Amino acid sequence: MKIRSLVAAVALTALVVAGWLVLRPATPAATTAAPTVSTTAVPVTVGDVAQRVQIAGILEYDRNYTVINHLPTGILTRTTAEGTTVRRGGSLYAVSGTPVMLMYGDSAAYRSFAQGMSDGVDVRQLEANLAALGLEPGTVDNHFSSATAQAIRRWQTVRRLPPGDRIGALRLGEVVFLPDAVRVHDNSLSVGALVGPGTQVLSATSTTQVVTARLTTDRQHLVKQGDQVRVILPTGQTVDAGVTRVGRVAQPPTPGAGGQPTVPVTIAMHLPDGNGDLDQAPVQISITTAVRTNVMMVPVTALLAKTGGGYQVRVIDSGTPRLVDVQPGLYDDTAGTVEVTAPGLQAGVTVEVPLS
Repeated sequence: MKIRSLVAAVALTALVVAGWLVLRPATPAATTAAPTVSTTAVPVTVGDVAQRVQIAGILEYDRNYTVINHLPTGILTRTTAEGTTVRRGGSLYAVSGTPVMLMYGDSAAYRSFAQGMSDGVDVRQLEANLAALGLEPGTVDNHFSSATAQAIRRWQTVRRLPPGDRIGALRLGEVVFLPDAVRVHDNSLSVGALVGPGTQVLSATSTTQVVTARLTTDRQHLVKQGDQVRVILPTGQTVDAGVTRVGRVAQPPTPGAGGQPTVPVTIAMHLPDGNGDLDQAPVQISITTAVRTNVMMVPVTALLAKTGGGYQVRVIDSGTPRLVDVQPGLYDDTAGTVEVTAPGLQAGVTVEVPLS
């Protein structure tokens, strides 16, 4: 919405309400007097005015992961409660009593780990995790050594596996590599289900909360990666956040997009304490599109629409109240203020506004 039309809409509302406006005709004595509106005086101030647009978004968790079982066919004997955070070395689920553990890495596990295996990036990935857990796998490299086997044996002891299972090796499926800690989103199966290789057991997300939104292509120029925005939570709290991703490929229109293609926008944020575990909650995103600094401003409710167009404010400093023509500029919908310019108007003089 253009700023001028936005100011006009707000100012016209104020005009209808403001029975105190001097331009209204006198009421005949024989009729009931129109109700008056209580007013107050506020000073013209100097400061910064920010123009913003708002778009709808969804608060959720970033990144989605699907966890597939690769252990031999067995019974699902344990799951992890939805909403639980699992970190490095933690258990995701168990099949026939064998726990499946989370390790960090970008490469998926595709084979068993044991002495005699060929070198590979997956070995380095495993050893890096063992070292992070304090299990001393020796030099972290692509080679599975006796030190690697000893570190695995120590890990199996810490996990209190039966002595017969402390073998210094890992079967395919005993570890799952994901980029970081995860939050269990949904258990695809219930305890007692029969699972085999290739069965989806659960879905998860990262532990990072983000706001996602769809921006119509005509507004795509308003944001870029690294921009700061404000997120308005369902509780009414406002949180400063940063844009982390802006899609480059337009997608078909979504409901509410006015028939225009859209691009996805992702915003990283930290949810303030006291908001619980909000997920899939609707929010509003306030994007600053222009800022004017060190300008005169008044509450938008001080604007009075003139007959024939234009705006005035009613100055009520010492002496007879007078109407002063003003030129509105940027409108700050968050602060409810508008930039004004007018010959002879200066900071500190008071203007009339209706009491809210």
